[in-house]
Parts: sequence; structure tokens; C-alpha cells
Amino acid sequence: MTRQFRPVALGMLTLFAAASLTVTSLLAQARHPAISAAAKVAETHARDLAPASAESVGMSTERLRRVDAAMKHLVDDKQVAGLVTLLERHGKVVDFNAVGELDVRKSDPVQKDSIFRIYSMSKPITGVAMMMLYEEGKWQLNDPVSRYIPEFARLKVYTGKNEDGTPKLEDARRSMTMRELMTHTAGLGYVLSSNNPVDKMIIDQNVLNAGAPLQTMIDGLSKIPLLAQPGTRWSYSIAVDVQGYLIEKFSGQPFAEFARTRIFEPLGMKDTGFYVPKEKLARLALVHTGAGSNLTVDLNRPDPTVVPLGPSGGGGLFSTAMDYARFCEMLLQGGQLNGVRLLAPRTVEMMRTNHVNPDPLKTMPPGTGWGMDFQVVTDSAAAGDPVSNGTFTWFGIAGTWFWIDPVRDLAFVGMVQHQNLGTTRPIHALSRSLVYQAIVD
Repeated sequence: MTRQFRPVALGMLTLFAAASLTVTSLLAQARHPAISAAAKVAETHARDLAPASAESVGMSTERLRRVDAAMKHLVDDKQVAGLVTLLERHGKVVDFNAVGELDVRKSDPVQKDSIFRIYSMSKPITGVAMMMLYEEGKWQLNDPVSRYIPEFARLKVYTGKNEDGTPKLEDARRSMTMRELMTHTAGLGYVLSSNNPVDKMIIDQNVLNAGAPLQTMIDGLSKIPLLAQPGTRWSYSIAVDVQGYLIEKFSGQPFAEFARTRIFEPLGMKDTGFYVPKEKLARLALVHTGAGSNLTVDLNRPDPTVVPLGPSGGGGLFSTAMDYARFCEMLLQGGQLNGVRLLAPRTVEMMRTNHVNPDPLKTMPPGTGWGMDFQVVTDSAAAGDPVSNGTFTWFGIAGTWFWIDPVRDLAFVGMVQHQNLGTTRPIHALSRSLVYQAIVD
């Protein structure tokens, strides 16, 4: 009797355990439906960015048409000259559309492989380069930047103006850290507004000059005060251009060469670089200004064919929608694409985690933080955005934008060239609303 009972009992225990695992798995999938969908798709589809139907990745073709219709309306209404949008989910491209013109003075249409100035969408790429060198043990998050840039050892901080109008300065209490350099909390200024006294110094002294080596930028910055004590304030800054200089020091390669050989070529980003070869110039979308009958080309842009001596890690790249989608997919896959690994999964997780302390966060939009050269959404309800918590994102000053949602396993890239953020930022918000209403599984 006992000998017969034990096999039966063990068999029942095995079945019970299997059933428990199944229930646990189903509960986990119920809590994280995107993970369930991603696993289901991964079983049958390679993550190769090949075209696929929306329904095959849990989206609605009919609802996705709203994205394309909205972008076409913006062009028809002459709010912008042209747009390219690309949506990928579970490693498949489910919506890829180009509409409008490269230059409103001509009839050349925007194509899916049109090239755009991506400006600050260069920053996340520079951040990946930095984190590749972090993985090689070249630097640590809490290292003082002055360890690697001695010119930054005795920086001053701007505190106002003296009675005679000269800057009032105090000593920096400590060196900025590498973490602060990666999160715009180092206290550095930028070139976005001459109304800010520190920014005006950077602009007037032409510190951010692509025609000079990156060492020249460092020499110039070392003579300009910080706008805040390190670690006390979040302020969008020249810090990512400084990272480009550090990439040269850590790697022993020119920054542009490192980006090309270590990131662009391995990922197949064949049209991404710090200048546009003359044979590709016909594919370049021009930056526009105005709207309606006043929609015109903004001619105040540097020659795109000139190879910069000091490539800007903060805003110097040109790229295409598909090239940037490949970069996004690498991050969605935890640092690798098509068997080529740039980063470890934990490093990508670090990059998309908020690293900014509560006080400096007060100067940022609600529900957001800053990771390693990415804005991160920490509370989508507070942000008033349909994206998932944990989404990481940024945009370029001429309107290009992207976001990566690891919970829903999707990435979106938008390419447009218009100098007015009052025109382009609402387009970014509109695209997010229209993408998420199309997710049905």
C-alpha cells in the first residue's frame, strides 16, 4: 500500500507544482500584459526591425492610421514642411511613413531615408559611448570630473552682479562628479539663452565651436563660472559636449571615430555622422521657420558637409529615422542588436533610471527625472503622458523626437525640421497619444 502510494503522491505533487507554476506565470502575465505579449511574439518572430502587421504585435492597423493622418494634416496645413515617423514594437516596424517636402522652395519629397539634423538626440548616443567606457573601468559615477579634466579643478560659481556690473563669483565648494555631468546637475551653462548671464558668456566667447578642437572648448569653459554649485540644481547644459571630450581622453580615439567604429558601424547606422557627405546632400531635410504662407527655409545653419574639428556630442549629429530606430532597438534589447552587444543589460537599466536628487528635481517637469543622458518618466500620471513609467526619451531643438517604452516594448522615432519648439513640442505630445490608443494587446 505504501509503495503504491508514494509514486501516486509524488505524481500528484508534481502536477500540483506544475499547476502552481502555471498559475504564477499567468498571474505575472496578467500583472504585466506587455511582458506576456513580448514573450509571445519573441517565440515566433526575430527582432530584426522588419515590416510587420500591427495586429501581429498587438496593435490596430485602423487605429494606427490616425498617426499617419495627423502627420499628413500638419504638412497639408503648412505647420511643418515634412515629417518621417517610425513605430516599432516587439522588434518589428509596424508604421513607417514619410510625408511632405525636404525644402518648401522645391518639390523634392521627404523619403523614409531622408537625413535630418537631430541636434540634442545626439546626447543619448554620446551617453552610450560614455557608458561603454564606464564598462571598461575608465571612470566611476562618483569620481570628481577634475580627476580627468584638471582644468575644472578650481571653478568659480556665478552668484549675481557687483555694483559695477561685473560678475559676482564664489568658489565651487567641490568638484562636479561624473554622475552630475551625466545628469545636467554639474552646474554648467549652455548656449540656449543669452538672457542667462553664464550662458551669455559661453555664447559671446564662442566656447561651443565645431571649428576648433574639443580641448579649446575645455580651455574656454574653465574660465567661465558655473551657474550653480555642483549637485544643487538641474539645468540643461553643455555637459554632453564635455563628455565628448572625455570619450577622446578615455578611448585614445577622436570622438567621431569612436562613435563611427564602436556604435554606428556595429549597429548598421549607415547614414549617421557629424557631417553629411556631398553624395548624400540631396537627401537632407532643411530646417524651416514660420507657418502657412510664411513657412520658409531657415538659412542660418552651418554647412552640413564640413567635417567638424570639434564634433558636438550634445547636438552635432545627422541621422535618419531607421538609423535611430536601430539605436533605440539596441537599448530595448538590453544593449545588443543582431548579436552585436554594446552594453550590458544592467548598464542600460542604469541609463534609464533617475539619478537626480529631490531638490534639483524641482526644476524639472512633474513626473520626470534624468538618467544617463536621457530624460526618464518616473510618474506618467504626474507627467500627464500616456507612456509607461520607466519610458526614456529626448528631442532635438529642430523638432526631432523619440521615446523608448520598455514596459510596452516599443520605440517611436519622429523626424521633422522646424526651429520653433512651440510648433514641434505639441506634435510630440500628439504622436504619443495616437500611438498608445492603437495598442490593443
